[in-house]
Amino acid sequence: MSLIFYHRDGCHLCEQALAMLSAGGLAKGLRLVDIDDDLSLGIEFGLRIPVIANAGGERLDWPFELDQARALASK
Repeated sequence: MSLIFYHRDGCHLCEQALAMLSAGGLAKGLRLVDIDDDLSLGIEFGLRIPVIANAGGERLDWPFELDQARALASK
């Protein structure tokens, strides 16, 4: 039950999403990826962040709900 959390430092929506995931118990095992650390990720995600992805590559763009994140993590 792990997720990748694509974000950017200083992004208030990213902070909001991370707080929701933490409150919902999904922060453990959450892999944080700052899209500004990789030019190709910056191009791919641009302003779509935050985005969460599971190990199978399925993704959810913000806004997502906690139940959607849990379902994605369980796949």
